[in-house]
Amino acid sequence: MSRRLIAVTALVVAAAALTACSGSTSPAESSSTEEGAGDGFGLVKDGVLTVATEGTYRPFSFHADGGTGDLTGFDVEIIQAVAEKLDLEVEFQETQWDAIFAGLDAGRFDVIANQVSINDEREEKYLFSTAYTVSPGVIVVPEDDDSISSFDDLEGKTTAQSLTSNWYELATESGATVEGVEGWAQAVELVRQGRVDATVNDKLTFLDYETTNSPSGLKIAAETDDAGEQAFVFTKDKTSLVEAIDGALEELRADGTLAEISDKYFGEDVTQ
Repeated sequence: MSRRLIAVTALVVAAAALTACSGSTSPAESSSTEEGAGDGFGLVKDGVLTVATEGTYRPFSFHADGGTGDLTGFDVEIIQAVAEKLDLEVEFQETQWDAIFAGLDAGRFDVIANQVSINDEREEKYLFSTAYTVSPGVIVVPEDDDSISSFDDLEGKTTAQSLTSNWYELATESGATVEGVEGWAQAVELVRQGRVDATVNDKLTFLDYETTNSPSGLKIAAETDDAGEQAFVFTKDKTSLVEAIDGALEELRADGTLAEISDKYFGEDVTQ
């Protein structure tokens, strides 16, 4: 065999070896970032569902034993039940409300579980699961204040609201001047101290507060005509994950789990 033929043969063998190597990657190397790759739920890595929640929003997401215990709450228990149905582990990332959507946009977590209300503006940018909470909004005032009995009466009044919540939008649309706060606990304290006239929030939040702090010295002055719906929130690339979670919610509603969790926190089924 000539030296030239030997050289060509060697090149062919080397090329074949390189082709074989490039086609035999490990599962980790061949995993895709496209939706649905790997686990079938869309960008959930290593079987772990990363969940954003405040951790300071009783009764939905808070720490037991006065803030020193485990993370628990209505939303926390429901997303844990969903994850169990899907055979996924849950990793919670506690995040302040004002930063929670930015974190979702940045890919820091897969889903928000924090009583996020469905509205048109959010639906333009995000995907929502089916609703797991249904509740009207309410105006909360001191029990001796009769100056507010409707949302029209908020004109010229001052309310305490988180500046990125839908309750902020409702308060301003009703003519109120809003003092920004971090959440419900700060808002309700300002009402009790007489530093603001009212706060607008979810009825379930007030009922839980009333149950654990009675007598609170507060009352509901008015309710919205339509009940709000709260759901889990995802970025637009999580279609498969949304479908999987919707399926799990349907099963949990059918087997009574959602009603059981709801009754634990509110004394009735608020999930439909």
